[in-house]
Amino acid sequence: MKKIISVLLMACICFAACASGSGEAAGGELMFGMVTDSGTIDDRSFNQGTYEGVKKAADELGLQCTYLRPSGTTTTDYLTAISDLYDNGYRFIACPGYLFAEAVSQAQEMYPDLKLIIIDDALASGIGPNTVAITFKEQESGFMAGLATALKLQEGDVGFVGGLEIPAVQKFNWGFQQGVKYANDNFGTSVSMDPSNFVYQGSFADLAGGQQLAMAMFDKGVDAIFAAAGGTGVGVINEAKNRRLAGEDVWAVGVDVDQYTVGDMGNGESCILTSAMKDVTGVAYDQAMAAANGTYQGGQHLVLGVADDRAGIPAENPNLTPEIEAAVAEVAQFIKDGAITVQDTADGLIP
Repeated sequence: MKKIISVLLMACICFAACASGSGEAAGGELMFGMVTDSGTIDDRSFNQGTYEGVKKAADELGLQCTYLRPSGTTTTDYLTAISDLYDNGYRFIACPGYLFAEAVSQAQEMYPDLKLIIIDDALASGIGPNTVAITFKEQESGFMAGLATALKLQEGDVGFVGGLEIPAVQKFNWGFQQGVKYANDNFGTSVSMDPSNFVYQGSFADLAGGQQLAMAMFDKGVDAIFAAAGGTGVGVINEAKNRRLAGEDVWAVGVDVDQYTVGDMGNGESCILTSAMKDVTGVAYDQAMAAANGTYQGGQHLVLGVADDRAGIPAENPNLTPEIEAAVAEVAQFIKDGAITVQDTADGLIP
């Protein structure tokens, strides 16, 4: 096993949340930790959603928790942060993102008494007995968001802004396209998808870049943009918010968590039409609770989707009518029953 020695100073890493700072838990109780992926803890998306699940479990159990923000996004950076948490007494650590794969693979061998979860990667190199790998069927939640978007618009144009062009983000894109097409084919909508409006910005942390892409798309006449891009996606949401406040009838579609409040325009309304959710908060909470109560089962890969109630859109959104919500719920049941299969490849779709 390749050994990586921690040489970065703790000053390079940001502590936050409810840690006491000593890293010592009273009475030897379990302590929960998380390492952020690209972006920040307040990205109102993937990092924040995962940490909220860990923190919720800690708060309910009266345990300590904290997160670390690495100095970079290399394997060394991630493994250093994991090691620093471990050295300070943390024995449950959540790692949200596929970039953690190599670091988690090494850490599970280095620290056999450490309970690890990695979200969005199946650890092809092998899942250790102290690790749970969790992936989602993003194509299913993307499908439901695309369906809801088309039913809301009835006609017009939609676009997509992704962060990094990685499988999880791609599946959101492909599912969204299939949902729009399903609405066109089965509900009589007429919503178009121009390939030039389906792009990857290349970052999860470029708010200005996301806003610029949204500005260009809205200027071309796009009516709604699905932003699967973390902090970059917040830039898309901000542009949609500004335009709605100026009287334009445009929308943003959120991702990972219910981003309705992210699109709050300060007048009791939001520019978020709906959000393609995967329950990162719920799975982080469940695994943290399992680690604390002795039911944690390492060595497994969980693949979660609509049938598990871990993917979909929010049950309620003031921007969707009850009729639209009912139609989406009915189609979701078709997915649960196996009557509809949402493909997780780009075959026949905009790549």
